[in-house]
Amino acid sequence: MKDKLEMLMEEIKLASKARENAYIKYCNYSVGTCLTTKAGKRYVGCNVQNGGIQSICSERCAFCKAISEGEKEFDHIMIIGGPGGKDPEKTLPCGYCRQFMSEFVDKNFKVYTSYGDTVEEYTMKELLPYAFEI
Repeated sequence: MKDKLEMLMEEIKLASKARENAYIKYCNYSVGTCLTTKAGKRYVGCNVQNGGIQSICSERCAFCKAISEGEKEFDHIMIIGGPGGKDPEKTLPCGYCRQFMSEFVDKNFKVYTSYGDTVEEYTMKELLPYAFEI
């Protein structure tokens, strides 16, 4: 079985590759993600911007791909982002994505970001302590 660091390194590569596909015509900030299910299946996403307000963030892209394939149980997500063509910097989900993700995960869901030689780990509870719940 792979150790956690080895798995995260693979996910950094997948998220980085997805980041290359980002469509960033308007703000030149590219983001790639790798969403991992509890069963270990991975879904990647990238941000897709447009001139209107309908842009989609990479986190929602990955979640929608997974959900559309019938996935319902998620373990964690790796996020890689930064100005287009530059090295990654600390990148965390926007407020909209935090609320969106909270619909499908529990408060202990892990959110990772990687930049340079650093990998940081957060929980949904830390990132969105007062999520809207019905």
